[in-house]
Amino acid sequence: MPPVPSPSQPPSSKPVSAIKPTAAPPLAEAGAAKGLRSEHREKMNRMRQRIAQRLKEAQNTCAMLTTFNEVDMSNIQEMRARHKDAFLKKHNLKLGFMSAFVKASAFALQEQPVVNAVIDDATKEVVYRDYIDISVAVATPRGLVVPVIRNVETMNYADIERTINELGEKARKNELAIEDMDGGTFTISNGGVFGSLFGTPIINPPQSAILGMHGIFDRPVAVGGKVEVRPMMYVALTYDHRLIDGREAVTFLRKIKAAVEDPAVLLLDL
Repeated sequence: MPPVPSPSQPPSSKPVSAIKPTAAPPLAEAGAAKGLRSEHREKMNRMRQRIAQRLKEAQNTCAMLTTFNEVDMSNIQEMRARHKDAFLKKHNLKLGFMSAFVKASAFALQEQPVVNAVIDDATKEVVYRDYIDISVAVATPRGLVVPVIRNVETMNYADIERTINELGEKARKNELAIEDMDGGTFTISNGGVFGSLFGTPIINPPQSAILGMHGIFDRPVAVGGKVEVRPMMYVALTYDHRLIDGREAVTFLRKIKAAVEDPAVLLLDL
């Protein structure tokens, strides 16, 4: 039987001191950034500072929760298309969708007064208001402002559209006074004008709730057991859960949905 050759000594069996270190291969140099790279700073204007302060204040104070629903805009679009020319001729105003949501919100606030209420943290009391003042968020070059439409419960569509136009014009000209933005009981924000699909608005303190409108997009939905394409809008209600329970919030949002989807709900006080 031929002799079996002995294996050579593996490197691992050598003493560590006998192994000479080898240099790692040089790292490839990171590619240099091309073009001019710079940054600059701008002082936050007073409005932006105030917005930041109030929004952070809302997050730190309120127990915010958001509930969602969707609105079929078919009937309100049809109503607008059918009456917009006559409305413009009589009132010299364009008939938009915001007035429908303001009107529907006032109706729902009367049905669910706790959403129109506020907590007085100093006295630990709930303050119920028998009036409805709705703040409408308006984007301006300097920031977001929320002028107030007062006593909405007494207004018709023309009154609401006229007030929205007047406040919007003052906002664009930077002519809003403090009293124009003070004292709202509920806020509506419409991200849909920028193409928003979905979002969770932040409460405008010291209010207890805010409605977020979004864009209108055609989507397939089930109608009477069949699939139809309808113009749909997602809506969001952010509310202070310290005061408003989920049942009340969901009921409130469903009342807005019902009033917008069927304008007869408002006319007949259903």
